[in-house]
Amino acid sequence: MTLPADARRSRAAALLDTLAVYARPRVLVVLLLGFSSGLPLALTGETLTVWMADSGVDLGTIGVFALVGLPYTIKFLWAPIVDALQVPWLTHKLGRRRGWLVATQLLLMAAILFLGTRDPVAAPLAVAVGALVVAFASATQDIVIDAYRVESLPTDEQAAGMASYVAAYRVGQLVSVAGLIGLTAWLEGKGLGKAVVWPIAYAVAAALVLVGLAAVLIGREPEDGAARSGEESKADAVTRVLRTAWGAFADFLTRDAAIAVLVFVVLYKLCDALAGRMTAPFVLALGYDKEAYATIVKGVGFAASLIGGGLVGGAVARTMPLAGALWLGAFLQMASNLVFVWLYFQPVGNWALSAAILVENFTAGVGTVIFVAYLSALCRNPLHTATQFALLTALASFGRTVLSSGTGYVVQAIGWPLFFIATAAAALPALALMAWLQRRGHFAPLDAERKV
Repeated sequence: MTLPADARRSRAAALLDTLAVYARPRVLVVLLLGFSSGLPLALTGETLTVWMADSGVDLGTIGVFALVGLPYTIKFLWAPIVDALQVPWLTHKLGRRRGWLVATQLLLMAAILFLGTRDPVAAPLAVAVGALVVAFASATQDIVIDAYRVESLPTDEQAAGMASYVAAYRVGQLVSVAGLIGLTAWLEGKGLGKAVVWPIAYAVAAALVLVGLAAVLIGREPEDGAARSGEESKADAVTRVLRTAWGAFADFLTRDAAIAVLVFVVLYKLCDALAGRMTAPFVLALGYDKEAYATIVKGVGFAASLIGGGLVGGAVARTMPLAGALWLGAFLQMASNLVFVWLYFQPVGNWALSAAILVENFTAGVGTVIFVAYLSALCRNPLHTATQFALLTALASFGRTVLSSGTGYVVQAIGWPLFFIATAAAALPALALMAWLQRRGHFAPLDAERKV
């Protein structure tokens, strides 16, 4: 059936309006900030793990280094401080949100340069200190960017802003993993030694933080932030920090089954976090080189992540009830861990690694989008969104940081196949708790509010 000309023109105009929102200045600023937010995470995680494995650091020490990500787990403790206090001079010149962003990005660049010039074999403590500072600055930047995004975008730009942010975040992660690892492999191919290539790679990462800094300088301070900058005295700010913290935590903890919900947030992506900590050392231990790993992650992994997170995960999160979507994401994450057991018994070849990376990135993308949709539904009080979201995302990172710190010793004790089977089994407590929450009626009100 052929549509009338007026209907076709109306649909075309609606499509153009939908696409045009992505080109609005405020959305483009959020997109650049998404890149700046995604860039630092791997510098203290996967990329640092590859650097240490490439330098000959033992697996036990590599696993313990997961603890350097602790700031992501406890960032909710200083989220109210960031929300209330001013940065000397910068707040006056740029506003409350942009002042904090510039301060954290300058600290982030300095910390990345420091980290990149340490030796993980000769000076592991210095590497740990540098990584901790990078993680602290990055976690603080995430707090401010979340608040900036919510405050600067009007309602009709929020969805486009979030989609742009997530896509750019993944690009930032891609650059800091596959990009930097590929760069070190290329530099080594030119005859440079390991002691030289990694500092160069981290210097490049520090320079890329300028993308986020440019976004801050180009963007405008949200009206709320501009109006409140300079209004509070020191005493008022301290009082506001305490009131903000108390109000946000009390609001959440007085809800039904609040403690069980917080435990579920910690457990849901635990199996993914445990396996993810050892994925890079596992691939290198099988005999793959850094160049092959970086190339496959860059190509197959990035495409699978965007399709899984941007398309399939988004569609599942929009169309399925929360409980059903969470069940699907949990089973997909378990299955992806078992794929690495299969990879262990395959001859070294790019096709086998590509298949494993494809499954891992696709399922991780789907699970992440579904999980973020659930966290967003939990933060339903607009007065406390920033602090509560910081609390929930911090707890969600607990598995990636604290609980995964002993994975290297587990691998040494039981071997790779049993390790990945054990990580898949780590999803079972989350499944049991999800079933209990579903019987209690936890998810139904969240679904109702999402449809309002």
